[in-house]
Amino acid sequence: MAAPEGIDYDWARATGGVLTRSQSRALFPPLLRSVAKYPGVRLRLATGRRGTAQVDLDAFVLPDSTLAKETIEHATEVLSPCVLQHSWRTFWFGLAIAEHQRRAVDPEQALIASLLHDITLETPTPGRCFALTGAEQAEAFLLAHGADPAFSARVGAEICGHITVGALEDVTSPGGFVSAGAFTDVAGSGLELMPAAYVDDVLARHPRLGWKKTLRTSWTAQTAALPGGRQQWLTRWALLPTLARIAPFPE
Repeated sequence: MAAPEGIDYDWARATGGVLTRSQSRALFPPLLRSVAKYPGVRLRLATGRRGTAQVDLDAFVLPDSTLAKETIEHATEVLSPCVLQHSWRTFWFGLAIAEHQRRAVDPEQALIASLLHDITLETPTPGRCFALTGAEQAEAFLLAHGADPAFSARVGAEICGHITVGALEDVTSPGGFVSAGAFTDVAGSGLELMPAAYVDDVLARHPRLGWKKTLRTSWTAQTAALPGGRQQWLTRWALLPTLARIAPFPE
C-alpha cells in the first residue's frame, strides 16, 4: 500500500496542488494507518525497544557521478544551512527505512531527490504547492545539467509526492523514499526502526540547527499560499505542526 492513486506529479502540475473532495477523502485511510502506529512508536522509543535498520555511514559510498556532485554543490549553495542538513538527514533516514522494508532503491536518485526536495520550502509561491515548485525546479536543474529526461522526471515525481500521506509505506513508490526519510526527521515516526547510535551519528554529522522552528515558520507560510492543498490537509487532519513540535529530538 502507498499513496492514493491520482495524487501525483501530473495532477499537481494541472491543478497547482489543490485537492478535490474525493482526493481529500482518499487520504484518510493511510492517515488512520499512520495514526494507529504512533502510540507504539513513542512507546518503543521510550522503552528502548528499537529496530536494527541502518546503513554504515563510514562505509557507504555516495554516488560520485558528475550529476550527483553538481547536485550536492547546488544544494549547498541554494539551501539555508538548516534545510540543507534536514535534506541530508532525509537521505540517511530514508536509506535505513529502505533497509527495513527490504527494498532496493537507486542511490543516485534517492540522494538527488533528498537534497532537492525542499528547495522551495522557504519561498512560497501563491497558488502552487511547494512540493510541486520544488519538483519543477529540480527537474529543470537536472535537465540543464545533462540528465536523462526520464530520470529527471522520476526525481520530480519523487519530490512532488513526498508530502502525500501513505507514500512512505513503500519507499520505491513515487515520493516514498523522501517521504519516509523526511517524515522521520519531522515527526520522529521511523526512529523506532533504527538503533539509537545510528540516529545519534546522523544527528552529529547533520545537526538540526533549529529545524523545528524553521519548519513551523515555512509550513505556515506554505499553507497560506495554497488553500486546499496537501499542506492545509496535513495541518487540519494530521496535526503535522503539532507532531513536528513534539517530535523526540533535542533542539
